[in-house]
Amino acid sequence: MTLHHIKQAADRLAEEFAGVFSQETIERYLGESTDLLGETKINVFVPVLAHRFARERLKALAKTEGIMNVNEPEVLFVCVENAGRSQMAAGLVKLRSQGRIHVRSAGSAPAKEINPAVVEAMRELDVDLGEEFPKPLTDEVVRAADVVITMGCGDACPIFPGKRYEDWEVDDPAGQDLETVRQIRDEIDGRVLTLVGELLDGEQEP
Repeated sequence: MTLHHIKQAADRLAEEFAGVFSQETIERYLGESTDLLGETKINVFVPVLAHRFARERLKALAKTEGIMNVNEPEVLFVCVENAGRSQMAAGLVKLRSQGRIHVRSAGSAPAKEINPAVVEAMRELDVDLGEEFPKPLTDEVVRAADVVITMGCGDACPIFPGKRYEDWEVDDPAGQDLETVRQIRDEIDGRVLTLVGELLDGEQEP
């Protein structure tokens, strides 16, 4: 990531978060996010991904510090690689809540890319994961979440008081064929429908 790219990304974030965070804070988060994504396989896109990752982290930080008002409930899904289960769960929450729930996903040891079979299985439900990428778990996204759902990441997820924590025991789609991934997707979807109904006052999306 060149200095030119860093400056461009920092300028865009500074414009968006004007009056919220200082230029110094924005540049620090952008630098950290770039480092955290440094091993990503699609390194040609690191500048774009680092901007998006830093933006999500800053939004989470703003919520936890009470700087920005957020009305919708927020859910965080955590698995090991953020390449399968947590990505499907996040995509399904967006679909079933019609965007009325803010959702993030992360991994305790992120993979370099999302499982292609997961991308295909989600595409069958018209959920496009093409813009998503495995992201490392950071404290501010945990702090910002109302509900934290772990999916096989063990003790990697930090525990903060006042959060609702759940552990969903769901098979890992890694190395599985498409039909098996579809079954995992459908199991997650059932859990997601229940969660969405609870968070949106019992209203369940079809």
